[in-house]
Amino acid sequence: MNISSISDSIGSLGLNTTNKVLPSQDKSFQNMLNDAITDVNDEQVEGYNSMEGIATGKVTNLQEAVQKIEEAELSMKLALEVKNKALTAYKEIMRMQV
Repeated sequence: MNISSISDSIGSLGLNTTNKVLPSQDKSFQNMLNDAITDVNDEQVEGYNSMEGIATGKVTNLQEAVQKIEEAELSMKLALEVKNKALTAYKEIMRMQV
């Protein structure tokens, strides 16, 4: 099987195949967690700015502003669910007897 012919046909479909996952370069869990929290915070700031823009009438594209608000809400819900799952896992580990 010729793999290059498969990648050529995928490239002809117009799919973006340049975004490949690179191995982490000794990125610690703490750094990954900080990056995730920063991303959620940035989304929240964008959502609040969009809300402020809607309230003051400075928004030119209402649909885009509402979309940013919804993305901020969803990212916060996801962060809270991840936190809840992590706490549940931690509590379960602490209940284990060694």
